[in-house]
Order: sequence, then structure tokens, then C-alpha cells
Amino acid sequence: MTGLLLFDIDNTLLYTGGAGSVAFELAFREMFSIKDGFARVEFSGRTDLYIFSEGLRQHGINGGHREHLGEFLRRYYAHLSHTLGEREGHLMPGFPQLLEALSQREGLRVGLATGNFSEAAWMKLEHYGIRQYFSDGAFGEGSLERPEMVRLGIERFADGVSPKDVLIIGDTPHDISSALDNGLGAVGVATGSYTVDQLRDSGAQIVFENFADWQGAAGRLAGEEAPFRSS
Repeated sequence: MTGLLLFDIDNTLLYTGGAGSVAFELAFREMFSIKDGFARVEFSGRTDLYIFSEGLRQHGINGGHREHLGEFLRRYYAHLSHTLGEREGHLMPGFPQLLEALSQREGLRVGLATGNFSEAAWMKLEHYGIRQYFSDGAFGEGSLERPEMVRLGIERFADGVSPKDVLIIGDTPHDISSALDNGLGAVGVATGSYTVDQLRDSGAQIVFENFADWQGAAGRLAGEEAPFRSS
């Protein structure tokens, strides 16, 4: 079979101890002298572009993300390089074993569908030792909205894989909706702030408590133990 498995990063693959949100806040404060600039912005499942744009909007900062993004990214990446080492984080249960097992399946490709800005995504994966399993993905600078981010990413690197053979794997209802809105398979994992029932109610066709049983999860995601698009 040919399949494409696209993983979210934060609270799906790994937990950074809040390194990204701390770095976001520090960069925003440096630029605009605003403390806790994202206190009223939803982070979970949102794209970084949405989060940044919403912070600008809530504080009445003129120019929008197109004017300020370049400088913000420079500052954000500089802070993230430090906060990743300062905050206590970890890989989620079953990693990297699940990624290693999937990499051995003929015909399967593994990628990313993450709201992170691309450079931040690679920095996080590198810090936690799983960068080598990924070569491309859909990233947070692609769009304010996650479904469009996924669509643009799929158009760029899916290489003709049928939508029925693409799975989006994440821990939030936004991950699930980004899959369903594009006709893709939706897999939930309850390692973030949402429960198995909440992810199932959001439309996920497969839901895991976690990936601690990485061998069973690998078989399920690869379509060996159940149909690729299963309930």
C-alpha cells in the first residue's frame, strides 16, 4: 500500500514544557513592550500565524502579520533556541519507537501537519532527537487556518497519494477538523488536553489514549491490523 501519515508536534510527538509559548511571549514583549501578549489567545491546535495575528489584533497593533512577521520570527527563533534547553520537556509515550517502526513499512511516508512555524518545528524535533524521521510537512506559516494549511501542504508534497490514504494524527479537535475538511483520515491521540471521547466526538475515525503500545499503533496506522480508515 501507499500511505502518508502526517503528525502534529506539540502534545502529539512531544511536550516542550511550554518552550514555544515562552519564546513567543518574549519576542512579542521585545517588539511591542506588551507583557503576556497572548494571554487571551487560544494556542491549542492553532497555527502560529493565527496566534501571532490574533495577538496583534487584540492589542490594536497596526500593520498586521505581513509587516511584523519577519522581525518577530528572528526574535522568536533566537529565544526558542534557549527556552528549549531551559524548559523540562519529553517525548510522548511510544516515541521514537513508533516512528522507527513506521519508517520500516514499505510504501508508508511520514511527515508533519503542525501549526508550528517551520523553523520552530525543525528546532523542536532536533532538540528531542527525532528530526531524522521527517523531511517535509504542512507548517504554521502556510495559513491562519489549519485546514487550509493542511491543504496547501498536501498539494506541495503528497506526490499523488490518494486522500483516502492520508492520515492526520493529532491531539486536538483542530487537527481532526483539518483532516475532515480535506477528505483525509483523522486520528486522535489523547496526550494533550482533550479526552478520547472528546476527540471521537470531534469526528476522529481512530482514537488512541497514547502510543505507549507503539507496536500495535504502528500496525493500526499502517493498515495491517485494521482498515486504514477505521472507526
